[in-house]
Amino acid sequence: MVKKTGFSIPTRRAFLTGSAALIGAPALGQASDPGAIDPSTASVLYPEPEPEPAVPRNISSFRGMQWQPYFSSLRNGAILVDTQSRALHYWSADETIYKLYPSSVPLTDDLTRRGRTSVTQKVEGPGWAPTPNMKKRNPEWPDYIPPGPNNPLGTHALYLSWKYYRIHGTHDTRKIGRRSSNGCIGLYNQHIAELFGMAQVGTQVLLI
Repeated sequence: MVKKTGFSIPTRRAFLTGSAALIGAPALGQASDPGAIDPSTASVLYPEPEPEPAVPRNISSFRGMQWQPYFSSLRNGAILVDTQSRALHYWSADETIYKLYPSSVPLTDDLTRRGRTSVTQKVEGPGWAPTPNMKKRNPEWPDYIPPGPNNPLGTHALYLSWKYYRIHGTHDTRKIGRRSSNGCIGLYNQHIAELFGMAQVGTQVLLI
């Protein structure tokens, strides 16, 4: 029997109440907060998310799933990213652990890549550099951001076999549950830290 541990699926009222509190909270920390985002770069790297149409199934679709329709086995564990419900599912190789996390997804279908890949590298405290295409679209972006509270990759990153694609954390919690990335999949920092500890190089990944 699968042991479900980790993220608890909220009720609709709790989800909406929590979301409202999150949106209403200050976006930037106080200067005394060691994890605060530097205001001089926050507006560039973490712009206020644009309003988007309601997603009718976003809450109702955020539910547990079985791995069998998507993977032939759980060898090395498996990660399923559902870009429609904006959720990431993880199953351990021995089926004793199942996790379900809310995620951010790419801004547009043009930026969304679907299909099978795998984890090729795990990095704690990743640095970040914009891809050539990102730099063309946003020439004002810095060429490199070192690890730290201003880094768009958060505290941990799982690098995939697809170049430039990662599953990573974010210091901007407003992005989770939204179309907000340039192609990667984002999680809350506490969730990517947990997933980082379970996933391994070779873990299979499917984006649908």
